[in-house]
Amino acid sequence: MFENLNDSNIMLFAAKCYNSPNCLDSEFEEDYKRIRYIKRLLHRYRLHGGLKERLILNHLIVAQNVFGVSGTTRMLFYNIDMKDYSAMKTFLVYTSAMPTIVRGINGKDIFSSDILLDPFLVDILRRL
Repeated sequence: MFENLNDSNIMLFAAKCYNSPNCLDSEFEEDYKRIRYIKRLLHRYRLHGGLKERLILNHLIVAQNVFGVSGTTRMLFYNIDMKDYSAMKTFLVYTSAMPTIVRGINGKDIFSSDILLDPFLVDILRRL
């Protein structure tokens, strides 16, 4: 199930991955907003250079805790712009969460080897 993430099944996929047995709908929505917030932070970094690496890492780790590493990774690659893949891969490598292949994102597989690391982010994350 969920071999291919698309607009019609992304929220169902997120709900299936969600690991909080006694949560309220509002808690699920707040946790899912972390994915969209990471998207905005990466977009802002690409356009304006304003990097909030600790905030991105915080949201990434919390999302990985509630949606699982694999689920979070797939949702991030589904949601973010291809132009932000390099930055996203760099953060995922830093957290040891980047798979070799991210399967089924809008009918395509994303190969890690096709995405370059962001050298500026690598420098920043090495100093943490």
